[in-house]
Amino acid sequence: MDKSGKKNRREFLFTASYTVGAVGLGATIWPFIDQMNPDSSVKALATTEVDISQIEPGKAITVLWRGKPVFVKRRTPEEIADAKKVKLESLKHPEKDEDRVKKEEWLVMLGICTHLGCVPLSNKGEYNGWFCPCHGSHYDTSGRIRKGPAPTNMEVPKYEFVDNNTIKIG
Repeated sequence: MDKSGKKNRREFLFTASYTVGAVGLGATIWPFIDQMNPDSSVKALATTEVDISQIEPGKAITVLWRGKPVFVKRRTPEEIADAKKVKLESLKHPEKDEDRVKKEEWLVMLGICTHLGCVPLSNKGEYNGWFCPCHGSHYDTSGRIRKGPAPTNMEVPKYEFVDNNTIKIG
């Protein structure tokens, strides 16, 4: 065998060794990387579908999504009108009611006070919305902070209407 044959064989052996080593390293590391992915129980909680067909006007329900309470309220025409007539200049965290809802009759938001994470009480407080008794935050019928130490409005999660009777949160 001449020198060029030995050189080609040597290059082949180096390439084959590197390839086998890379595949072996990948096979060794993959379980460690894969274990960082969320398990199926967490993935199942990523979205939640809520049947809203039984909610009467003026009533709210609380559902759990990702371990957090979510308020789903069917607002009355009076509550909608009250939310729309608020002057944005008077709000600590100005947001239009129209920007917080997809259908004006339905308000969907995380049921967590933005001050210290308490769960506010529904249909309470000075603005007939929500009241957090822990530190005195008052929210209106659109979930906007109106009075008290909370710095921002209650958060509106990503949601969509699947049909007229179902909301998908997440």
